[in-house]
Order: sequence, then structure tokens, then C-alpha cells
Amino acid sequence: MATGIKICGVTRPGDIEALNTHQIDMVGFNFYKNSPRYIDPLIAPQLAAKCRPEMNRVALLVDPSNDDIDAVLAAVSPHFIQLHGHETPARIAEIKTRSFASLIKALPVAEAGDLAAARAYADLVDMFLFDAKPPKDGMPGGNGEAFDWTALSAYDLGLPYLLAGGLSRENVADALNRTGAPMVDLSSGVESAPGQKDDALIAAFVAAVRGFDETAPHQSEE
Repeated sequence: MATGIKICGVTRPGDIEALNTHQIDMVGFNFYKNSPRYIDPLIAPQLAAKCRPEMNRVALLVDPSNDDIDAVLAAVSPHFIQLHGHETPARIAEIKTRSFASLIKALPVAEAGDLAAARAYADLVDMFLFDAKPPKDGMPGGNGEAFDWTALSAYDLGLPYLLAGGLSRENVADALNRTGAPMVDLSSGVESAPGQKDDALIAAFVAAVRGFDETAPHQSEE
């Protein structure tokens, strides 16, 4: 199967047009107010309406209140809610019941032992996102920092996951070769400035991923 691609932090209509053109699988809307990629729920519907039907809409939230959840449900009708905070399993269950959306739990990773945290959420979420641990006073995600991909060899749960953290056209093939990740997620790696996606960088990234798909051993063996 082709590697799934998610691009997060879109802020402009042109970003959506680029993602549609390059047939990106998932688009992320960032509703974390401290992020340079934050999008107001009042503006987000204009972008969501431009998404091609096949592209899954993802709402990124950090420790959201019920009001936050209701606002993004109304704004973009997300297929997925991506949670980047310190949400407990109990809170995750509440969010799932309230939203009826599929859930992605983001977990920071520095070493193999960090993956143990995923077990508490395995029966509650639909997939994980593994990202580098943020620097002190950094954003919960989207910092453009990679982690030691070999840590993912300890992942033994059946749920699919997104690999994030410092991915670019230059390193994505290496990342996929080392991890076998079914999906990749990036933001700053296809930007000319924070929150400004670049069509040429998106095209180059997609080409790098598809080039890997064509040459990967698991593809030729099928």
C-alpha cells in the first residue's frame, strides 16, 4: 500500500488547493492558539469547504474543553480529532463519546521506553502520532525536530500510526526505510515560512514518498 501523507497547519485557501492537487490523504487544521499555524474556528470553514472529498480533515487540539470540541466540530466536521495534550484515557473516552470522530493521540518519543504510554490508549483511539519530544517551552508539536526513529522498533500494538517530527524531502525515505511507518505527517517541512505552505516543497515531498513506495522491498514482494 502507498504511504499515507498528512500535512498539518494549513492556514490559507492556496494551501488547500495545493493539497488537493497533490492528492494529500489528510489535512490538519491547528486549533491550538499558541501555535503560529493556529486557525480561527470562524475562518476554518472556508478552508474545509475547499477540501476534496477524499481528503480526511483532522482537527488538532491540546487539552480541549467541551466547548473547544464543539467549536471545531461545527467548523470543519473533522474525520479525526488529533490530541496533543496531556489527555488522560478517561478524558479521551469522553471526547470520543462527545465528538463521534475518530481519534489520533499524539505521543512524544525520545527513546523506546516512551512507547509504553501508548498501551493506555490502545482501546480508545484509532491511531497514534509519534513525534519528537518538544524542547523546553516549545510547542506540543510542529517543532521540526526529529527523534531516534529506531525507537519505533519497540512499537507492538496493532493500531496504525503517523510518523512526525522533522520530516522533509531529504530524509523521508530514510525515515520510512527505518520505521516502516504506514503514514507520515509534516508541517514545517513544506513551508516557506511558519503557516505558509509551499507548493513546490509539497510536490518534492510527495515525489520523495512515492519514490520510496516504488522501490521499497515490501512493495515489490506483493
